[in-house]
Amino acid sequence: MVIAPDQFRDEEYAHPKQVLEQRGATVVTGSVAPGPCRGKLGMLAHAEVAVAEADPDDYDAVVFVGGPGSSVFFDDEDAQDLALDMAEDGKVVGAICIAPSILAHAGLLEGRAATSFDSQEDDLVMHGARWTGADVEIDGRIVTANGPAAALDFGETLADMLGLP
Repeated sequence: MVIAPDQFRDEEYAHPKQVLEQRGATVVTGSVAPGPCRGKLGMLAHAEVAVAEADPDDYDAVVFVGGPGSSVFFDDEDAQDLALDMAEDGKVVGAICIAPSILAHAGLLEGRAATSFDSQEDDLVMHGARWTGADVEIDGRIVTANGPAAALDFGETLADMLGLP
């Protein structure tokens, strides 16, 4: 799971992480750099790996967490390359809230159904996505969600897509 170093959305990280771990996944947290990260609502999390150092071969999925701080990754080449490499390998790629813009800017949503926080609708459409406004949207191995209220469903969808019990 990739979070911003500051201002990630707490429940968009905590809820899917909890679901994934409860269903047997090992979750590794990444950010701009390893170290402490702070959520918009004050949650403290620890990034174990820098996005630039993340090896797609080590993971079954990549999930970009939203919140205002996630805009730091919109045009981040390392984040985009990670998403592209994972998608190319047929792995699950997820993003919630405003983070689907990371996938859109990487070209991953072109011609695909996707959702996001309302504020990103124009950005996704401008980058070729078919914005649906759904709580959670699946198109192939890409799953997007619209925000904090969908965080648990997003986590369950990710776990299902990964085939977790």
